[in-house]
Amino acid sequence: MKTPKNYTVIGAGHGGKAMAAHLALMGFKVTLYNRTAEHVNIIKKRGGIELESSDSGPHGFGKLEEVTSDMAEALKDAAVVMVVTPSSAHADIAQKAAPFLKDGQTIVLHPGRTCGAIEFTKVIRDHGCKADITVAEAETFIYASRSDGPAQANIFRIKDAVPLAALPATRTQQVLDTIAPAYPQFIDGVNVLRTGLNNMGAIFHPALTLLNAGWIEATHGDYQFYIDGVTPSVARVLEVLDRERVTVASSLGIRARTALEWLKLAYDTSGEDLHEAIHNQPGYYGIKAPPTLNHRYIFEDVPMSLVPMASLGERYGVSVRGMDAIIRLACIVHRTDYWRRGRTLDKLGIKDLSVGELTHYVNEGVLE
Repeated sequence: MKTPKNYTVIGAGHGGKAMAAHLALMGFKVTLYNRTAEHVNIIKKRGGIELESSDSGPHGFGKLEEVTSDMAEALKDAAVVMVVTPSSAHADIAQKAAPFLKDGQTIVLHPGRTCGAIEFTKVIRDHGCKADITVAEAETFIYASRSDGPAQANIFRIKDAVPLAALPATRTQQVLDTIAPAYPQFIDGVNVLRTGLNNMGAIFHPALTLLNAGWIEATHGDYQFYIDGVTPSVARVLEVLDRERVTVASSLGIRARTALEWLKLAYDTSGEDLHEAIHNQPGYYGIKAPPTLNHRYIFEDVPMSLVPMASLGERYGVSVRGMDAIIRLACIVHRTDYWRRGRTLDKLGIKDLSVGELTHYVNEGVLE
């Protein structure tokens, strides 16, 4: 029997703790990294994480090999590095990891949001990493999970199928084979443009938050986010954003799922339009709105998802006025420039590529 691969999980938030504990319970050697040592002190003292699950899911004490805030230590023996942080931290993690990465290591972003693997790869190369590593991204996070305490995690649900793509796509099967003993749920996501443009949170989260800004601030989020917040007019805005996203994908030769198709696939929910379909989704009932506008639905989803989508649209001749309007609203509300802070094509190193050259890059890994 082959020795189980060593996993390093980067990020000890809701998702990172759940993944680290679950991997440990499955018998893998797991190192947990968090940049702030105090945040994982109790996990380090206890030697692991107590995992609970709904129904008959994984549960028990996940014993960890190591808990650290030292990146060199975290990457030393890792075969697979699972990055489970907000995508706004990806560039910082790539910069910190660059000096310590070694040939043969696999890095998976959970999820990449939009152009995550492209950004991560560029940052590690810009910071001198010459190791032959593989960077991949998941289309969405595999768990619905929450952290119930400093050394506790709770998994509500594990998704049945999650698309994943490597950069370049020729390495996707290699990544799938590597992580299959732990996660057979991951499937071929074709390439990182497709996983990034099927990012549904980019369409739902920022617009729903910003268009209900008054309600969020007045009630501190005490209303049903997807039910009370999605009125017919708000749903029409979501439909425009979704149409722009699908058109951007089409300009790159990609057939992206529409929001209606995604709701059918993910929840077996349908309707005449987006308003009806969302209200027909029982899982959305009871989900409260964010308690404040200082929330990742804006500060993560706008720069890391909407900005790269809109940038691709502008580069390849697609009207993205709806996306631009939401980005500008976010800039005003947060008094910042998300266009400057976000994943623009210039920052990603792909601003001068034609559609053919960009496709060749994500499929074959060659920048011409």
